[in-house]
Amino acid sequence: MDRKNIEINPLLETYGEYIKKIDLALDKELSLYSESEFIEPLKYSLEGGKRIRPIILSLAAESIGEIDENVLAASCAIEFLHMESIIHDDIIDDETMRRQKEPFHVKYGYNTSVLTGDFVLGLILAISSRLDNARITKDLATTAMLMSEGEIIEGRLEESGDITFDDYLKVIEYKTATAFEVAARIGGIVANGTEEQIEALTGYGKNLGIAYQIRDDLLDWKNEEKLFNLLIKKSVDPRDGFNKMEDLLKEYSEQARSFLRKIPDGEAKINLEELIKFTSFKA
Repeated sequence: MDRKNIEINPLLETYGEYIKKIDLALDKELSLYSESEFIEPLKYSLEGGKRIRPIILSLAAESIGEIDENVLAASCAIEFLHMESIIHDDIIDDETMRRQKEPFHVKYGYNTSVLTGDFVLGLILAISSRLDNARITKDLATTAMLMSEGEIIEGRLEESGDITFDDYLKVIEYKTATAFEVAARIGGIVANGTEEQIEALTGYGKNLGIAYQIRDDLLDWKNEEKLFNLLIKKSVDPRDGFNKMEDLLKEYSEQARSFLRKIPDGEAKINLEELIKFTSFKA
C-alpha cells in the first residue's frame, strides 16, 4: 500500500477494505447521474475524503449483522451529508485549501457550490427513499438540521467572543458529533439490531465524534479563527484551557469505549474500538 496515501488518510492501513467497498458504492451512486451537470463537481468533492463516517456506519452494522447493499447505500448517504456540509462550511470559513487542493467554492464558484449542496440533499433523499425506513429518514433529516444549527451558533459565538466550555461542546456536538452519532445509529438500524444495541451504538458514535473534534482542535490550536482559541484566550492561564481540553478528550474517548460493552464481541467491534485510537495524540 502506498505510504503517501496512508499519510493522507491514516484510516487506509486498518480500514482499507471497507474504504474500497464504500468508494465502489459511491461510484455506483454517482453513475446514476452520469449525465448530470453536477457529475464532475461531485466527483471532485468526494476525492480525498477519509470516509470515517461511512466506515463507522459499516462497522456498526457489521458488529450486529452484515454489510449488505442497504448498509453501503446508507454509508453513501452519510458521506454525501458530510460532503454537503464541507462545501458550505468552506464558503462560510473562507477556506483556501481542503484535502491538499482548492476548496470547492474556489474551484467551481459560489453559485455552483450552493446548487451542488442542494443537489446532494436530493441524492440523500433518493437513497433514503430506497431504504424505505421512516426512522432512517427522520434521523438523517434531524442530523442535517442540527449541523446547520451548530454552524449558526458557532458564528454567533465567534462574533460575540462570549463563549464557555459548554458552548464549545454544544457546537462540536451539533457540527461534528451528530454525524458520527447518526452513522453508528443507522448502522444499527439497517442491521436490525435490538433497541439496546442501537442506543449503545448511538452513544458510541456521539462520544467518538466529540473526542475526534476536540483532538482536531487541539492539533490545530494555532488557527486564530477556531472557536477553541476564543476559549484559550479567555483562560486566566492558557495551560488551564489546554489541560481541560485534554481531560475532556480522555473522558469522551472512554465514554465511547464504554458504550461498546453492549455490542457482541467480534472483529467489527474490535475495529470500532480501534477507531477510538484516532482521538488520541498517538494515533
